[in-house]
Amino acid sequence: MVKIMDYGKFKYEAAQKAKETRRNQANTVLKEVRFRLKIEAHDYITKLKRAEGFLQAGDKVKAMILFRGREQSRPEQGVRLLRKFAEDVAEFGTVESNPTIDGRNMVMVVAPHKNKSEVKTEQNAQRAANREAARSAARGDSAPEAQPTSAPAE
Repeated sequence: MVKIMDYGKFKYEAAQKAKETRRNQANTVLKEVRFRLKIEAHDYITKLKRAEGFLQAGDKVKAMILFRGREQSRPEQGVRLLRKFAEDVAEFGTVESNPTIDGRNMVMVVAPHKNKSEVKTEQNAQRAANREAARSAARGDSAPEAQPTSAPAE
């Protein structure tokens, strides 16, 4: 018996697979957080939270200290500030490049623990679970907890 292949169906399925791989693919972006050498505690915390958000989203963070005037004669204070920053974001990422002086700036790059595609797949799974829960609530299902969930246990 000869099996006939439906070329249109084959092309459609190949296009769907390619679309799905593009959907889960993500490029890691280099986000930047800028400090001054004399930064206040509240401003530092704000910048720290911003950087943590970037790292949780799977992006790399470039921490930059801008030196002005006589501050350039004190690079050890900049290194100290960047080391403190690295310790504070240690649970979200690791230092990829140590502090280096680039003209009037000191730069350090922090890479996230999870890459962008892992974060994106987790977000897609969470959205799908939320949609399913909303649908079951709209239908009036009395026991949506009885169904097994696909969310990973931590």
